[in-house]
Amino acid sequence: MTGVSPAVVSASKLGLTFQTNDGPVQALSNVDLTIGKGEFVSFIGPSGCGKTTLLRVIADLEKPTSGTISVNGMTPEQARQSRAYGYVFQAAALYPWRTIERNVALPLEIMGLSRAEQAARIKRTLDLVNLGGFEKKYPWQLSGGMQQRASIARALAFDADLLLMDEPFGALDEIVRDHLNEQLLELWKRTNKTICFVTHSIPEAVYLSTRIVVMSPRPGRVSDVIGSTLPKKRPLDIRETPEFLAIAARVRDGLRAGHSYDD
Repeated sequence: MTGVSPAVVSASKLGLTFQTNDGPVQALSNVDLTIGKGEFVSFIGPSGCGKTTLLRVIADLEKPTSGTISVNGMTPEQARQSRAYGYVFQAAALYPWRTIERNVALPLEIMGLSRAEQAARIKRTLDLVNLGGFEKKYPWQLSGGMQQRASIARALAFDADLLLMDEPFGALDEIVRDHLNEQLLELWKRTNKTICFVTHSIPEAVYLSTRIVVMSPRPGRVSDVIGSTLPKKRPLDIRETPEFLAIAARVRDGLRAGHSYDD
């Protein structure tokens, strides 16, 4: 068919085996997955199931040992070199000696953008995450939630279509996490980015996602892919609805079915 753009992420028979002093460790096995433009896809599974490893393979931070994967129709290495994605880590990882605007500017400086272009992107991305007015603050002057929003702004500064997020809210308290979940959904709706999101939280995965990828324990496999029937507009109290609870129950069943408690 002509006029059909390639998938943002496409993996086929993807596998990754680490060589360790204790022998080979198979982290991923036969992962088949396609992620389309504008999707919000969450990866959930038990600790050590390969969620973060899969995200790192997409980002070219790990190299697969079998199968194939493409990102925006390129190899992950080409996608990284062309700055086709932004990456948000579990910790905000901001430089304490740089102001918030200078932290956001760091990748733009590396890209060699002009001061004027840097300033425009910094303002745009800080406004997107509701941090306008905090440009001159240092990370230690902000709350944990605000620091993570600054980290998201830095990832958005590339203006890439793909955003990779590795448990960005996992260390935050529940009230702050709920607030940032709401803000992230609004950000996604405004920007139409494609988001790949790693989480351990079933409610978070169901609340945020258009699809939820359930992964089995190591070696990580895709054991289920659950499409969401929830509307795009999602107030927090949607989590009390039968529709939400039914999706959460299916995710929970998928995790339980794939997990061995004898490990």
